[in-house]
Amino acid sequence: MDLFSHMGLNKKLFTVMHGIYLVLLVFSGLSYGSENDVSCLRSIKESLHDPNNILNSTWNFSNATQGFICSFTGIDCWAPNEYRVLNIRLSNMGLRGRFPLGISNCSSLQHLDLSSNDLDGAIPANISFIIPYVTVLDLSSNRFSGEIPVNLANCSYLNSLQLDHNRFSGQIPPQLGQLSRLTRFTVANNLLVGPIPNFRNVTSDVDFTNNPGLCGFSQSPCQTSSGKSKTGVIVAGAVAGVTAGAIALGLVMFFLGRRVSVKKKEEDAEGNKWAKSLKGTKKIKVSMFGESISKMRLSDLMKATDNFNKQNIIGEGRMGTIYKAKLEDGSLYMVKRLQDTQRSQEEFISEMAILGSVKNRDLVPLLGFCLAGKEKLLVYKYMPNGTLHDQLHQGEDGCSMDWTTRLRIAIAAARGLAWLHHNCNPRILHRNISSKCILLDIDFEPKISDFGLARLMNPIDTHLSTVVIGEFGDLGYVAPEYSRTLVATPKGDVYSFGVVLLELVTGERPTQVTKAPENFKGNLVEWVTELSQSSKLKHAIDKSLLGKGVDNEVFQFLKVAHNCLSSNPKERPSMFEVYQLLRAIGERYHFSTDVEIMLPTDSGDADNIRELIVAQEEA
Repeated sequence: MDLFSHMGLNKKLFTVMHGIYLVLLVFSGLSYGSENDVSCLRSIKESLHDPNNILNSTWNFSNATQGFICSFTGIDCWAPNEYRVLNIRLSNMGLRGRFPLGISNCSSLQHLDLSSNDLDGAIPANISFIIPYVTVLDLSSNRFSGEIPVNLANCSYLNSLQLDHNRFSGQIPPQLGQLSRLTRFTVANNLLVGPIPNFRNVTSDVDFTNNPGLCGFSQSPCQTSSGKSKTGVIVAGAVAGVTAGAIALGLVMFFLGRRVSVKKKEEDAEGNKWAKSLKGTKKIKVSMFGESISKMRLSDLMKATDNFNKQNIIGEGRMGTIYKAKLEDGSLYMVKRLQDTQRSQEEFISEMAILGSVKNRDLVPLLGFCLAGKEKLLVYKYMPNGTLHDQLHQGEDGCSMDWTTRLRIAIAAARGLAWLHHNCNPRILHRNISSKCILLDIDFEPKISDFGLARLMNPIDTHLSTVVIGEFGDLGYVAPEYSRTLVATPKGDVYSFGVVLLELVTGERPTQVTKAPENFKGNLVEWVTELSQSSKLKHAIDKSLLGKGVDNEVFQFLKVAHNCLSSNPKERPSMFEVYQLLRAIGERYHFSTDVEIMLPTDSGDADNIRELIVAQEEA
């Protein structure tokens, strides 16, 4: 009996239900999604003065075709034939007026850019009700004034907040420092005063300059005021107290200083002590694959990471440690310090030359590398939203990503892996697939990292045969056959990706299942398998995904994960088949433009994929 067969639906019943769903979508969903978003954009156009006639000439509301607003200048939609506005980018258009309150009708908005215009007035006090799901808010280079509203701290999805070059006054609300996702914050060239809050995740991608009244952080220290004494007794007492206190403080600081010194030495042993050995090699050039930053040196990387300070660590894994690097021009990169590779310098340089030529929209671009003694450093494009692992498992409240975002991430990641397996030349086995190596850009588009670092696939072997591996991947993702054969295959990558799919649909970690009974000692795969065998599979699914009209898609998604996790490698689909199955589930969302979709490697793959999709729809 199929592991998921008990979740099957009668095909005829499903067809009727699907038809009813489409009717409801037309008469209710589209009404909400279309009319509100049209009203949103119409309100923006009416509330703003447009001296350059950009909106007036391109935003034509007399068009009655579905999705017509998606062709408007500065507007990105979730899909070309949907009305739901995803991004509003109206930068540098000379627009005048106040913050357009009608934006609240764009209920799916995630990116709002009104920078470099002539907008004025205050930010609405209830801003979180107007843009509740925005991840990027750029109001820089305008004439906004008043205080920064405390209510901004309720915009919990914010990753980037740019308010620089305005006329904001008052203090920076300390509540903004608690935004767990915020990685970029700029308020330079305003009239702000008071202490700079402590931010949870923002460390170097900040700018507080040209606010003479700000103190703390990178600005001048905050001063505490003291009253003047009025009597000689108070003065004498104060002097005596200060003298005694100074002696006591001196003794405390002496012993404390010794403890701190010892502690720093201990931290250096585990921290960035290795970076001190690079001082004599700072002039070494970083070999870059692009011309835009071809003159970078090791000294630039050391300065950009504060000598690889542990505070700049943004990721750690089996392949090495990743540091955030900010150059003097403000550009951001990621620098990975590789673990011992046990390869010769010639082999490493040859491998880097190949990996530097691997270009695909679903991969984190490798921009360059540097050899400094025994140290091997790689330079990548910066991904502001970190790893999929962090987004799924940060916080006590669980993952906040909706179903469409999770499905979109799964499809794009599968597409990238399929490209590595089937189309890349040479073909590459990843061998370390996990949610930690899937990074997210500013728009939450997934990019696969660490590809090819374990070992390149044999370019002559067109059938993706086995490659001997030297070490396993992250615990919880390793295919069961690895413990017996110590051999890596494409189907091993498929198994690891199946675990990632389970993470996406359950919100649970691969080795720590919070929803399992206390006496359960297994991993995520074993837990889901047990639930499926006892007809309780629904309990595994993240509760936030159920009852939203996508239950059928969620269970089909689980079916794909189940296929990837077969104990028999031969029964697992190829990565191209996995991509096509996921793509079929998300077909109505139109996530992919199919610009770089690969063709099946073998002539029989296309028929196999069609059979799998049909079988999945009938299940």
